[in-house]
Amino acid sequence: MNAPPPGWYPDQADPRYVRWWDGRQWTPHVQPAQQPAPPQADVSALEVSFGSTGDPASVQQQVQQRAGVGGPVAGGGGTLFTEPILVINQKAKLIEMSNEYAIYDQHGRQLGSVVQVGQSGAQKALRAFTKLDTLMSVKLEIRDITGRPVLLLTRPPQLIKGTVHVQRPDQTPIGDVKLANFWGKARFDFEVGGQRIGGLQAENLRAWDIKVLDHADQEIGKITKTWQGFAKAAFTTADNYVLQLHRPLQDPLLSMVLSSALTFDTVFSQHQ
Repeated sequence: MNAPPPGWYPDQADPRYVRWWDGRQWTPHVQPAQQPAPPQADVSALEVSFGSTGDPASVQQQVQQRAGVGGPVAGGGGTLFTEPILVINQKAKLIEMSNEYAIYDQHGRQLGSVVQVGQSGAQKALRAFTKLDTLMSVKLEIRDITGRPVLLLTRPPQLIKGTVHVQRPDQTPIGDVKLANFWGKARFDFEVGGQRIGGLQAENLRAWDIKVLDHADQEIGKITKTWQGFAKAAFTTADNYVLQLHRPLQDPLLSMVLSSALTFDTVFSQHQ
């Protein structure tokens, strides 16, 4: 029978210690046994959800009463890129460490979602307990109802002014949504290939209503921040928006506009 190789082994007399075996016999040398490292805390466990998101009656109320849409708007093909009205509801959480949204049509049918990806545990902790997460990159995936990414949004680390890069799922660049001013009524520009093709213009300082503009600053849509009740507003950080398109749009403007409500929340609201 082969003897064990030299090394530290549990002391049979006291399991709190280990004793050195020299390969032939036990020696008088002992030392405290290393305690197993405590399991790393799962920071995401602190991210407690608050209530449910987007039942059809609630979504329709957002559209008709809070966003002022008188009745169902005709048109739409049942996808993120074809509906004239999209309702974007951020998942309500008591402690928020990542961005997460659900996207519905005007009738309350879910069309897709938005998920923050590539976030480390350290970033989640900074998000939960400090404001330093604005110095880190934020990556969002806009996904269709099957979970397939259709657009990628990346906000690089920033101090004051913000830019969000919009890409195809294969990371082909589409354009940038740039915060044009920080003080006063917020304004964003859509830039594709270095050219401005439209933008966003807040109608008030609190940014409850935002105009969506084309390259000639003609209004082609509207984003309305909607109220979800005192309980959620008081105890969570959730923001909810209704995006209305006044006419069908073509790419790349369509993709830039679709990204705009999420950009507005990610860049502007996170700064406030």
